[in-house]
Amino acid sequence: MGLRVSHYFEWERFITGGQAQSVRNQRTAMDDHDIAYTTHPDRSADILHLNNMGPRSVYHARRAGDAPVVVHTHQTAADFENSFAFSNALARPMRPYLEYAYSLADLLICPSEHNRDVVEAYTDVPTRVISNGFDPAKLSGHDDPALRTRYLDRYNLEPPVVFTVGHVLERKGLSTFVETARRMPETEFVWFGYLNPTGGPLGELLQSSEAAQTVESAPDNCTFTGYIEDIAGAYAAGDVFYFPSHNENEGMALLEAMSCGRPPVVRSIPTYEWLVDGETCRKADSPAGFESALRALLNDEADRKRIGDNARRKSQEFTLERVGNQLVDVYRALAEGTSAEAVADASTTH
Repeated sequence: MGLRVSHYFEWERFITGGQAQSVRNQRTAMDDHDIAYTTHPDRSADILHLNNMGPRSVYHARRAGDAPVVVHTHQTAADFENSFAFSNALARPMRPYLEYAYSLADLLICPSEHNRDVVEAYTDVPTRVISNGFDPAKLSGHDDPALRTRYLDRYNLEPPVVFTVGHVLERKGLSTFVETARRMPETEFVWFGYLNPTGGPLGELLQSSEAAQTVESAPDNCTFTGYIEDIAGAYAAGDVFYFPSHNENEGMALLEAMSCGRPPVVRSIPTYEWLVDGETCRKADSPAGFESALRALLNDEADRKRIGDNARRKSQEFTLERVGNQLVDVYRALAEGTSAEAVADASTTH
C-alpha cells in the first residue's frame, strides 16, 4: 500500500494569503509525486500533517496514535501582532498556546531559518527548514508587454512603478509604505492585495481602524487595488518590489517578485539575512533609508536590472519543484520509520 497523508488545514475556508498558498503548494507537490492524501484529519493515514494549530488540530495531534505528526509553523506570536483588530491583545496568550500546540508534533517544518530560531525557543521538538516556495506557473505571463500595459492602464499608472503584494496590514509595513509614497510624490506606489485580513465580510470586521485610516489618508500617488484575480498582472506592472514588512516568517510575495526579476527593497530584519544588500536586494529600516534605496534603483535602470537578475537567480532555490521534493522526502522518511531527529538533520533550503 502506498503512502497516504492526512493533510489538514483548520479554518481553510477563512484563511487567505501566503499561508493558504503554502498549503496549495504542498498539495500540488503531493499530486506531482502521486502521493494520496485527504484534507480531513484521519488517524488511519501514514502521516498527519497540520497547517494551522487551532483547537481541532490540537485535538487530533493528541490522538494521532502511531502516525508521525508534522506541523507547519506558519504562526508565531510576533507575526500575530499588528495584523488585524484585537491581534495585539491576542498575541500575548498566543505564545504559550503555540508552545503547547507545537510541542505535540513529532517534527516541525519551518519556512525559514529565522522562523526556526523563533520556534526553537517555544519547544524542543525537532525542526526542519523547508521554504514555502513559489509556483512559477502562477506567475505565467508576468513578462508579457500586453499584460503590463493592461495593468498600467487599469490603475492609471506611469512607470517606473514601486509596488508590493499581500494583505494590507500594519505588520506588512503599511504606514512606512504610505509615508514613503508621501516623500516621493512624483513616483507611483501600488499595493496589490486584500484591504482586510481574510477577504469578505469577516475580513471587514477584522480590519483594524488604524489600517483603514492609513489607507484612507494615503496620498494620490499611492494606490490600493484590493484583491486582483491575476497576480501575474501585479508583477507585470511593477518595476521595484517594496517590502517594508516588520515581521515575516518568510514572505512568499518576495520570492515571487524575485522570480520575476523585480529588484526588492526590504526592511533589514533577521528573516532576510540570506539576502545580500546591494547584490540581491536593497535594505533599509527607516522611511528616509527606504526613500534613498528606492530613488537609487529608480534612477539607475542598469542597477535595477543587475539586482533584479541576481534576485531571479537566487529565487530558483525556492521553486515549488525543489521544495516539494524536500517535503515528499520528509513524508517518506518518517513513514519508513526514520526518526524525526534524523529527518531534522537533513539539508535545508536556506
